[in-house]
Amino acid sequence: MLRERYPVDKLFEEIAVHFPKMDPILAKIDGYLEDEQIYQLMKADLSQRRPKTLETGRNSTPVEVALRMLVVKRLYGYSYAETERYVGDSLVLRQFCRVYLNVVPDDTTLIRIANLIRPGTLEKFNARITELAVKSKVTQGRKLRTDGTMVETNIHLPSDSRQLADSVRVLARTIRRARQAMQMVEQDVADGIQDFTAEARRTTRKIGEILRKRTDEALEAGKQHYQELLDMTEKTIQQAAQTLEQLGQAAQNKAKRLKQTLVTFIPLAEKVVDQTKRRVLKGESVQAQDKVLSIFEPHTDIICRGKEAHPVEYGHKVWLNEVDGGIVTHYHTLDGNPNDELQWEPSLK
Repeated sequence: MLRERYPVDKLFEEIAVHFPKMDPILAKIDGYLEDEQIYQLMKADLSQRRPKTLETGRNSTPVEVALRMLVVKRLYGYSYAETERYVGDSLVLRQFCRVYLNVVPDDTTLIRIANLIRPGTLEKFNARITELAVKSKVTQGRKLRTDGTMVETNIHLPSDSRQLADSVRVLARTIRRARQAMQMVEQDVADGIQDFTAEARRTTRKIGEILRKRTDEALEAGKQHYQELLDMTEKTIQQAAQTLEQLGQAAQNKAKRLKQTLVTFIPLAEKVVDQTKRRVLKGESVQAQDKVLSIFEPHTDIICRGKEAHPVEYGHKVWLNEVDGGIVTHYHTLDGNPNDELQWEPSLK
């Protein structure tokens, strides 16, 4: 059941008079977080975790505590584990987060709460902070600084061989779980079901070692190993398609999740196979917007900003608008890698 806040702890209030004074910046933020609109934005998202979160179930971390602990994390740049530790160790942060003498939520709880907050809610949150800044005369909005920054997605350095191996690993694992759920493990030998995960991993390492030599012989040997890896991937995709068909109209929740995994990753694996054949075997050039850089983060863009230390980056370009007072009035994620010169006019509007 979703709790809104902890009751005020009288014992904590009695000993609070002996605490060090709260940092002035933290004290100001403490006042802004009393805003009812900000609180209701947070509550609305946390109430969506389960169908009857507002009515039944064990008591949750209070909305007020969750909001303030996430603010502490962002303010000081802590990890989730550090946020748990520092709030637990500091009486001032316990007071700021309204935890009082209760148990501090652990890092996994904070991660789960953070994942419930939707992007649209963050935009409304930021807009409300801007309104409060204007009312408090922190800013008058007469100066604008606008600039873009690069945010990397959490992927390994993209290569066709590693993506093929990733495709084999994910599909083979899902096939195995699906057949266990259908109690068809005994049929694996009869149906010719094979798990190429370990072999694909070994072949990927071989490709990396061979291509480091950068000779014509190495390139030719690399192509042969790529063909072996492609064959493994295509066989795994066929097995995955067969398993998806066998799952059929299964109604169990586990079967539905496995079906969704196969529906998601089979097309991505097929696209990786296609781009590998074109790039490696045929020597074709594949357009950046047509490439899959990661089967786990397929939305990743190739960003070239002309920086010597990082000529090519993988992720997304985020555009930020900041007014006097250090207030970020707006932010948005750009599609692809558009020219910076195109962004100032919409920012000004």
